[in-house]
Amino acid sequence: MISTAIRVARVGSAAELAAAALMMLGFPVLMLAALVPSVPAFAAAAAATYLADHYLHRKGSYLINRLSKVRAGLSIRFLIRQLLLVLLLARLSLSDDLIFYGAIACFIAFYGLQAPHGALVTLIRNRRRMPVATRNVDLASRVRIPDAPPRRLLHRSAEKMLHLDLAAVVGVLVSAAVDSAVAGFVGIGVTLVLGCGYVLALMPYVRGRRIPPRAEVVLAAVDDWLREYRPETVLYFSGSKDSAYQVNMWLETMEQLDSRPLIILRERAILDRMAPTTVPVICVPGGVHLMNMDLSTVRVALYAANVGKNIHMLRVPTMKHVFIGHGDSDKLASVNPFSKVYDEVWTAGRAGRDRYAIADVGVRDDDIVEVGRPQLAPIETWQGVPEGRIPTVLYAPTWEGWDGNPGNTSLVLAGENIVKKLVKTDPPVRVLYKPHPFTGTVSKEAGAAHRRITALVEQAAAERAADPRFTADAAAQAAAKAELARIEARLAELSGAGGEKGDEAEATRDGLIDVRKHEEIARLRAEWNDAYWRSFPAYEHRVITGAEPRLYDCFNVSDAMVSDISSVVSDFIASGKPYAVTDSAELGVEEFKRQNTAVRAATILSNSAAELGELLAAVREPAADPLAEDRKELKRYLLGPDEPKSIDQFNTAVANLTLKAETRNLGQESRAAAGAVEEVEPEDAEQPAR
Repeated sequence: MISTAIRVARVGSAAELAAAALMMLGFPVLMLAALVPSVPAFAAAAAATYLADHYLHRKGSYLINRLSKVRAGLSIRFLIRQLLLVLLLARLSLSDDLIFYGAIACFIAFYGLQAPHGALVTLIRNRRRMPVATRNVDLASRVRIPDAPPRRLLHRSAEKMLHLDLAAVVGVLVSAAVDSAVAGFVGIGVTLVLGCGYVLALMPYVRGRRIPPRAEVVLAAVDDWLREYRPETVLYFSGSKDSAYQVNMWLETMEQLDSRPLIILRERAILDRMAPTTVPVICVPGGVHLMNMDLSTVRVALYAANVGKNIHMLRVPTMKHVFIGHGDSDKLASVNPFSKVYDEVWTAGRAGRDRYAIADVGVRDDDIVEVGRPQLAPIETWQGVPEGRIPTVLYAPTWEGWDGNPGNTSLVLAGENIVKKLVKTDPPVRVLYKPHPFTGTVSKEAGAAHRRITALVEQAAAERAADPRFTADAAAQAAAKAELARIEARLAELSGAGGEKGDEAEATRDGLIDVRKHEEIARLRAEWNDAYWRSFPAYEHRVITGAEPRLYDCFNVSDAMVSDISSVVSDFIASGKPYAVTDSAELGVEEFKRQNTAVRAATILSNSAAELGELLAAVREPAADPLAEDRKELKRYLLGPDEPKSIDQFNTAVANLTLKAETRNLGQESRAAAGAVEEVEPEDAEQPAR
């Protein structure tokens, strides 16, 4: 029942639900206490509403945001509480006392301060919003960007301002309880002084040298930097805040380009969610600003998504345009007809080329280039199960999706069968269970299945820990845990160094990444991953959630995988390891393979998971694996050859297209020069001889 209420109210936890209920019930209790009248009851209900409101705001509750849509927003809630306090005074027969008029005057004056306070906050934020936001671009030496106002002034400013009425409310309640106006007027004075002080504290940030330069000055500084840096290859991206992963997956590839890279984003929300990188980044929300930007040295533009804002870059003829996408799969998005607007489409392997040929959406075969998947470089090729270690099987199901299709995830119909068979198999294997982060967000059945599977894995781990056949090196594990603690402390220190930037303008000014720190963090994350796997026995079943260890790290310590139709399967194929995919929709083996290229070399599981033995046999006896050659062939077909390396193929494709762009531009210059000569020659011919 509680879980249903949490889902309906769209809150994050039972505590959040309780706070919401407390706040909503608090206001009727306030009214009742005012009518009775009862000062203690009113004080208790007021305290409950203050605390619940503050808690929900701190949690960023969806429910709080929705209240403003039904005319019960933050300001209204505070106003109602103050009006009920005035009602309480009237019911206590204090309407002729000075404290009654003082309270009314205080609340009117206090609300009078809301307008200049809100106006100043809005003005400061608008003036400090840059026409472009950047990372790893040296603007500080070209344009003056002042420090941001202290965070305490602008962060949740409306809530802070309104809460200043607390002094007046407490003072008036004390006066009502003890029948003395002193406490009330002290509280009123404190509220008004603090309110005026807050407004005065904001005023210096709307004038003088505390205002960032005008938009045209900033844009001129960006163009000056572009002329100095001379970018050659651009990764262009636009999308919602939830699509940031689509650009993040290309960051390491951009860092490894032979040409000078640049990343252009169109939404500030993407910049806020972008992973750290050494590549210069320019976020240009305005289309006009982008079209006026000096990108004359760029020869290749890479596009990770098909979106409407791509037109602002596609209109530039001096560069060649390439669709690289954000994954290579059998989904319809991989053969979008929009792709024919690009000069070339780059796919991982032959499979991508064939998809366009079969779809017949207007993309010519001559315009398709196979470049592999540079992102898969961290995935290690399987060399068999190391001697002395039991095999590890990764169960990595995808989530239930939005449409309720039974073929989306194996969790509901097959998940428990898969895990039960794996933990009970003999000879034994280790099970790693890594569910999709969205599991259970739509389907309560999927969420319940996930919890049952988690319990199964944890119970099996406890039983194995008590089994005398399995022994652990306690000293080695203790050392690994100590190493983990040391690495995590250092990572926390590096992540916290310098603190958060005050706002977008300050982050743009100070956005040059510390390359040495960036490299140290990357090294420490690799060391963390190694220590993590050594911190518990190699036979221990494990449930793995959260960002770390990452999926590819789980690939590398596993000897086989069970999953569903998703990009996880396509990526795992790079390892060459045996894998199984569950036909949860029960299409049948032949139809399932016909519809999904990535499962052609997989063991196909029914919902009973009866076929798991075939997968485990392939792990234990690689020489007798009937699908080994099929996996090699499928890997080449989907992802391209192992040599040359994918990043080398990618750089070669960039270089070839750069040459095409240069050839085109030189041709245009030659034709323009020839046209100019033709216009001049007739004029010269009309001149009289001398």
